[in-house]
Amino acid sequence: MATDTQRSNRSDAAVLSVEGLRKRIKGKWIIHEVSFDVRPGEIFGFLGPNGSGKTTTIRMLVDLIKPTGGKVMIGGYNVQKQPEQALRHVGCIVENPEVYPYLSGWENLDHFARMQPGIGQDRIQEVVDIVGMDQRIHDKVKTYSLGMRQRLGIAQALLARPKLLILDEPTNGLDPKGIKELREFVRMLASQGMSLFISSHLLSEIQLMCDRVAIINGGRVLAVGTVSELIDENASYVLWQVDRREQAVALLSGLQEVTLLGQGEHGIEDAVLTAIPDAIITTVAPGAIPGIVQKLVAGGIGVEAVQKVSPTLEELFLKLTEGEGIV
Repeated sequence: MATDTQRSNRSDAAVLSVEGLRKRIKGKWIIHEVSFDVRPGEIFGFLGPNGSGKTTTIRMLVDLIKPTGGKVMIGGYNVQKQPEQALRHVGCIVENPEVYPYLSGWENLDHFARMQPGIGQDRIQEVVDIVGMDQRIHDKVKTYSLGMRQRLGIAQALLARPKLLILDEPTNGLDPKGIKELREFVRMLASQGMSLFISSHLLSEIQLMCDRVAIINGGRVLAVGTVSELIDENASYVLWQVDRREQAVALLSGLQEVTLLGQGEHGIEDAVLTAIPDAIITTVAPGAIPGIVQKLVAGGIGVEAVQKVSPTLEELFLKLTEGEGIV
């Protein structure tokens, strides 16, 4: 359990700190006690099925809607009490980039730059270079692909040199090439010290892109951590290859620290199972494997191989969200 001092230090270090965020609409609780933080230079994933509360949470983060309770701190400023100071540190695209299709990309950026002090033509050119749009920036936006519109929206969000960039479902509608380019672009921004908060229902993209992830469902954050931490916190599968399978099954089934799994009770890939033919598939209490091996050997059973297989993030997601909305 973290102490108050530890929590304070963590909040001070965080670019974004969310504590006990709640939202009630028409008497119904939509968001329940959501808490997490985003650290400097981190890519933080916000993963959940459609309708899980991701966009509602983001709208509260950037003061588009007011929370019923809880606190949001950005750059050390309270969003509810000091919105101007807090949001000065944020670039955000909620759902779709808001651009004018009848203007060129440059004219769009120039329009938004004039709304903020201290942003000149040099900075516009700089963000154009960052998002790699120098060849098309003077074309009309109506001629842009969805991926290019997404890049233009990100360029707009970067104009004021934010410490935190929030992207809501940024891969929606992108083809595989566009998704790969976005992933590489996000990594590049993080390598330069920017923090990124990315919401998605695409588990594979979150796993490939993000340093840490929060899993949300039904307006509740169910887990927060690195992908490896979240997986390691859940029981690994243990595969046993033995020379006397029936006797081994009988022995293992009598051990309290072992659970035998049949077909359809696990999500282990076929390629893994092929490497250990006729494996006995179990879950095992932490630290129990050496003792179990001794019991098998004492029972006259030869142990040819023991392999631990961690559950995938997909399995963890399905377990936590009870099978909803995984892609």
